[in-house]
Amino acid sequence: MLADVAALLRCPQCPEDDESALVLERRTLRCPRGHSFDVAKQGYVNLLGAAVPHHADTAAMVAARDRFLGSGAYAPIRDALRARVHPVEPDDAGRPLTVLEAGAGTGYYLAGALGERDRGLALDISPAAARRAARAHPRIGAVVADTWAGLPVRSGTVDVLLAVFAPRNPAEFARVLCPQGRALVVAPLPDHLAGLREALGLLEIEADKEAHLLARMAGYLVPDGHTDIRFSLRLTEAAVADLVGMGPNAFHDRSGEAGPLPDEVGVAVRLWEFITA
Repeated sequence: MLADVAALLRCPQCPEDDESALVLERRTLRCPRGHSFDVAKQGYVNLLGAAVPHHADTAAMVAARDRFLGSGAYAPIRDALRARVHPVEPDDAGRPLTVLEAGAGTGYYLAGALGERDRGLALDISPAAARRAARAHPRIGAVVADTWAGLPVRSGTVDVLLAVFAPRNPAEFARVLCPQGRALVVAPLPDHLAGLREALGLLEIEADKEAHLLARMAGYLVPDGHTDIRFSLRLTEAAVADLVGMGPNAFHDRSGEAGPLPDEVGVAVRLWEFITA
């Protein structure tokens, strides 16, 4: 709920050096300078401060992602993230963590990563995604925000930051993380869904994606190890349609291009762990 994370948020209309927390008063977030932001009836708040861009996930894309992830198809990725957030399950004396997911989508990964007393903050540029993320967990607050434009989050307030198949803003990630904070980044390996991409003519994975990631992080966050996650899936035609429809390929017409679907598709991703520099 937003009440759990309101104190983490800062006003997107105030100067960048103003770290005053927003205050939740009934169904409105307010800053000390008088700016206010109404909480939608679905439980999220829009701090974008601009029109939603054309590339934001649509309601249909979010619904497809909800169905696909809800099937458990990518549960190994979520389980790996939780193991990094909580290497040892916290006991009653463990300090609750503040976990932020940038580009959170439906909040599936964030909800799976939270421990018993942790709080989560889901940021996404899509209002449709924020609506769904607001229902993903009772201790998640959902906010519409643009990762590239800057996170409406107070500096040094986040213990763990997740970016799963999502845009990355290293300077902002480093700013919002506390001194001992960690960023967990999931990115596809070159052979991620290779058989399915070939059969359907899907978008290619960026060449040298890993090198670009490390170069962008340099100076802000330090790599602290990585793990490759590989598993296979047997997907129905409906699941394949959701997998394609939940991501960037949904913006490209692939009708009539499909060849025979493989019996199994291989999932290959790399989970990076970064620490504050």
